[in-house]
Amino acid sequence: MAPYGSLLHDVHMTHDVAEVPGADTLSREQRQRWAELVDRVAALLPRTASVVVSGDQRTEPIARHLADRLRAAARDVRTADGPAPYGERDVVIRLRTRARTDTEARSDISIDVHDPSWPVIRHVVPELAGPDAWYVAESRAFFAPRAATWDTKFGDDMPAYAAAVAESRIPPGAAAADIGCGTGRALPALRDAVGPSGAVIGLDITPQMLAAARDAGRARHAALLLADARNPPFADASLDAVFAAGLITHLPDPATGLAELARITRPGGRLTLFHPSGRAALARRHGRPLRPDDPLAEPRLTALMARTGWRLDTYDDPPHRFLAIATRRDAALTPGG
Repeated sequence: MAPYGSLLHDVHMTHDVAEVPGADTLSREQRQRWAELVDRVAALLPRTASVVVSGDQRTEPIARHLADRLRAAARDVRTADGPAPYGERDVVIRLRTRARTDTEARSDISIDVHDPSWPVIRHVVPELAGPDAWYVAESRAFFAPRAATWDTKFGDDMPAYAAAVAESRIPPGAAAADIGCGTGRALPALRDAVGPSGAVIGLDITPQMLAAARDAGRARHAALLLADARNPPFADASLDAVFAAGLITHLPDPATGLAELARITRPGGRLTLFHPSGRAALARRHGRPLRPDDPLAEPRLTALMARTGWRLDTYDDPPHRFLAIATRRDAALTPGG
């Protein structure tokens, strides 16, 4: 496949998206990122599918060149500018920037081009995702470059994490895990909650995030574990409390994720879902409206919890935070149950 520096030549983005370097200044890692992404998208597409790469005027050059590369991989591809009507059998690949607000438009595969030199697949419909082989690699591609500066950007959120842990009422001596712990901002508060006789584990899928947690000294509060939140290596009913900040909306299948968290939590144990911004405030920050299918909307989350083994006890969604606390019921149900 051809080098990918030319894919991005002379593209200029606005709205907090930087001008993209030309082929001569694109790094080896950036060229490799584009090569990996195109190969991964091609692998997701059925051989017989008609494919539309869609964006807007800002992303049109990237859409055009991505379409060219996919044609080279023997895919039937065309481009479209905006939410044009598509055929029922079309597979729609949508390129997203921070400036986009048309989240209601159809999207079978969504690719972040906030930084066009480092694109990341952010969403794949279940019909194409298969066993989700794309998810681990693309999650790491998204979070790894951000790990070193994550606390610089978000470090002032730690008091909000501590308050959320306090409201979870995790008892001393408990076994608690922060699933999707990132740089470990909740780990000191979890250690304070369970005390010296308790156990705390921080689990994350991205090695660079765990390295940042160690650099921040948070490994003294918890054991750090590299693993997928969708398949945590814990025995059934082995935890008393699970804390998850910003996790559920990153999972390709929130119901399956919640059922797995129920599996590892003992009956009567607690689950805390948290984010240091409310849903509406977070959507505004990203320049988009609230999605009607948001799994964290109260009616949807209540139903998701009920069918995956949880009882939703607390739901709080003001501008300054999102907090939902649930209790593990006696028997977990399947995601489709």
